[in-house]
Amino acid sequence: MDVLLSVPRAVYRGVIWLANSPRTLLLAYLILIVVCGTLYSHFETRSIGDSLWWAVVTASTVGYGDISPSSWQARMLAALLISIMVLLVIPLITAHFASKLIVDHDAFRHEEQEELKANLRQVRMLLEEMAARQGVTSQGSVSPPSAPSDR
Repeated sequence: MDVLLSVPRAVYRGVIWLANSPRTLLLAYLILIVVCGTLYSHFETRSIGDSLWWAVVTASTVGYGDISPSSWQARMLAALLISIMVLLVIPLITAHFASKLIVDHDAFRHEEQEELKANLRQVRMLLEEMAARQGVTSQGSVSPPSAPSDR
C-alpha cells in the first residue's frame, strides 16, 4: 500500500514546497511557460516568440484566439497547461497572497510566549510562598494547611 501512495505523497510534498515560497512558485510558472512554449513551437512549427506568447495567453486563460493549436499534441498541451494553471498555480498564488493579508498582528511571537510562561511560573511560585506563609492552600494543592505563624 505504501508503494501506491509514494507518488501522491511526492506530488503533495512538491505542491507544499511550491506553495511555501513565492520565488519557487514564480520560477515554476516561468519554467512551465518556457517548456510549454518550446513544445508548442515544436508541435506547430511556429516561432519561439509566437509560441511563448501563446503559452502566456493560454496560461492566463485569456485566450485571445490569435494563435490556436491545430495538432492533437498541441491541443493536449493546451489542455494540460490550462488545467495546471487553473487547478494548481493560480490557487497557490491566491492562497499565498491571502495568507499574507490574514496575518494576526496581535498574536504573540514565540519569544513573547516563552517570556509570559516564565513570568507566570514566577508569579505562581511567589503566590504559593505567600499562601504558605499565610497558611492558605490553593485548590490544586494536596498538602494540608500549615499552622499560622505568630505575628
